[in-house]
Amino acid sequence: MSSSDKYKRQIMNDLAGGNVESLDGSPVNVDNYDNFDDFANRSSKEERHGLFRNAFHHDNVSPQQMEPELREAIAKIKPNERDDVAREFFKHLDKRGLSKKDLERQLGLSSHHASRMNADDVSKLANFTYHSHPDIFQEVMADQPALLKFLSNPLVGAALGAIASKWLRR
Repeated sequence: MSSSDKYKRQIMNDLAGGNVESLDGSPVNVDNYDNFDDFANRSSKEERHGLFRNAFHHDNVSPQQMEPELREAIAKIKPNERDDVAREFFKHLDKRGLSKKDLERQLGLSSHHASRMNADDVSKLANFTYHSHPDIFQEVMADQPALLKFLSNPLVGAALGAIASKWLRR
């Protein structure tokens, strides 16, 4: 097992670990989580948003570092989860006046239908969103946390870990 895999596993274990405290003092669910999937399934949307709000900023992880990570992570998630991620990106981008068809043409996607998009298409959409609309990227990551467990770059893990260590403690 590579050191980045061990580091990622440790971050996810810490994240799933237990006693929680809110950065802003608001009440937080104090359930213990068995693993990251348990955290993703049982945590509230507000808990995930609180955790991810600052984790994915260009200040922490540059777009050049994030692009290959997203490509690999999106290729690893289940097709139905990939469809959900694409739908969420499209939904939020549509609210900003970016239509699916315009994005298909602008990004060179094979389709503007989430269920017909391949992993490369979703990666292009995710990268565009990370570059141009980081707030939407953060929202989608909090709403669709399945993608996060496949991010393996130590810098990406460190960004998530730094936020998690402030928000969750063992």
